[in-house]
Amino acid sequence: MKVLTDTRTAFARELKPELRQPVGLLFTMMLPFLLLALFAPLLSSSGAGGGPAGAGSPWQWFVPGMLVLLGLSATAGAGASLLGEISSGAFERLLVTPLNRAAMLVGRTLKEVVVLLTQALLILLLLLPTDFRLHLPGALAGLVLLSVFGVGIGALSFTLALHSRRQQTLFYGVQQVVFFPLLLLSGVLLPITEAAAPTWLYVLSRINPVTHVVDAERALFDGQLTESVVLYGFLAAGAIAMLGVVAGIRGMRNASA
Repeated sequence: MKVLTDTRTAFARELKPELRQPVGLLFTMMLPFLLLALFAPLLSSSGAGGGPAGAGSPWQWFVPGMLVLLGLSATAGAGASLLGEISSGAFERLLVTPLNRAAMLVGRTLKEVVVLLTQALLILLLLLPTDFRLHLPGALAGLVLLSVFGVGIGALSFTLALHSRRQQTLFYGVQQVVFFPLLLLSGVLLPITEAAAPTWLYVLSRINPVTHVVDAERALFDGQLTESVVLYGFLAAGAIAMLGVVAGIRGMRNASA
């Protein structure tokens, strides 16, 4: 019971700055919005959107990938806020409070998921006037998958911040080195197929867990809930979430005030 109470306390503490400054929600959406704006004319004219031939509306292929990009870009930088608290001394003051260390991590991560879902819903609402078809059951399942993925990436970001607090440039260096390969190899912007891509690139893409999350999101938002790629996507996102939460809780418990 105390852990749940502490989790709610940590969640509320982290969410207050976002509610006071909602412009931050839009700021973290700049990259997906920019890509949507730049690709929209090409998607409308080509009818392919980089997706496979006969895939229907190009938005059905492109938008789910943008949601995963949003989940990756927004939550991967979540640890930067923790670094700011470490620099100001606020984090050390928080460590000496009776709050449960695991609850601190879970509360922070849940805040990132709430922000992520708010941004994703806003993007979907803005796309309703287009020919993007919203399959409600698949969309809800897709948002659940996005939440699980966001939990994992956010928790890993906090873990990296904890290990980088004595050398904060390490956080940004590792973040960029990991972020861009995961993004580019996931097929978010261009499909990486066995027929079109070099063998080594295709193999790296299939090893990348984000690829399976992207494939699952595209299947779900197209209403294909029973496809095998959906199972692989949830397994990949679940593994990332488990790794992130376990590592994050351990890092919080080992942090010294």
